[in-house]
Amino acid sequence: MPVLEIDRAALQSNWRTLAARQPCARTGAAVKADGYGLGAAPVATALHEAGCRDFFVAWASEGVAVRKALSQAGADPGATQIFVLQGLEPATVPLHLRHDLVPVLSTPDDVAVWQDGLSTAGARAPAALQVETGMNRLGLDDGETHKAAALAVSGDLPLCLVMSHLASADEATAQSAEQLQRFLALSALFPGVPRSLSNSAGTFLGSDYGFDLTRPGIGLYGGRAGLAGALQPVARLTAAILQLRTAQAGEAVGYGAATRLDRDTRIATVGIGYADGLPRAASGAGIALRPLFPAADALLAGQRVPVIGRISMDMTLLDVSALPQDAVRPGDRVEFFGPGVAIDEVAAAAGTIAYELLTGMGKRVERRWT
Repeated sequence: MPVLEIDRAALQSNWRTLAARQPCARTGAAVKADGYGLGAAPVATALHEAGCRDFFVAWASEGVAVRKALSQAGADPGATQIFVLQGLEPATVPLHLRHDLVPVLSTPDDVAVWQDGLSTAGARAPAALQVETGMNRLGLDDGETHKAAALAVSGDLPLCLVMSHLASADEATAQSAEQLQRFLALSALFPGVPRSLSNSAGTFLGSDYGFDLTRPGIGLYGGRAGLAGALQPVARLTAAILQLRTAQAGEAVGYGAATRLDRDTRIATVGIGYADGLPRAASGAGIALRPLFPAADALLAGQRVPVIGRISMDMTLLDVSALPQDAVRPGDRVEFFGPGVAIDEVAAAAGTIAYELLTGMGKRVERRWT
């Protein structure tokens, strides 16, 4: 069966590397989407061991799972913060309070729901506030931010963080600098409240972007080409060869006869497919409407070999003609991404990004921590 090997030491090393980029700030970790597909509980506990004390999830249910994992690992709830980025509803306010989760308020409705919930519970707990600086996704606009600032200054809205999100930190664009200036202006309305702007790529933009807390995500997991080679690959996806066969020149390969062989070809059938999270689009020319994109490569016996034909639900075909016949046998494991094949390279072949590959790994892919 397919196996996703996860290097715990590399994960921790990447967190320390990102922390060193902004030494004047705390360094948090995005562990949403089940720890980017690797398992939120083991990811959070490994990062807590490395020194992380601030965690970001998408939903309250994810926050509860992370809180439970950290508690079982002996983490002090009072010394760890878990921020919930979205989905605040009246029904989830008690969940936030019970499990010491910090809601990120991004709309006026969020502010009202949190205030009403605190009043009903007779509680006083801080929230985080997200302001819009140019991504146009989530966040209070200028007018809404001024209203929230008035509540914060009066003491009616206790805050522990003001944040925004960089849209293009990993690209050569002026947008990050524009967002920085807008964030400086809006966050100045909240004197004394800690601030956060940088994601993984943002930590590489200079000290001006560090503020009080950074929130790396994909960089922790070795994506985005290791952010200029500074980070280590963390996840390695492998699967076993089921069968080897030689097809003759002129024969077709795979569904739809999408690939027609121009030479005798030795083919390895490997037990992994799009049901496991290896995108069908990584077939490259084997997919209609993608004739200009080469197929993804895999690593076998120390050599790169290409995907051939169409990736199917449970199986992928590889052209292993370049390898000596005695170098490859059924049962040998093939690396589809990892130290030998960068995950960003595979994602590019599929017309997507590493985030989607990691979070899309199927349930039947065994997660094995090393």
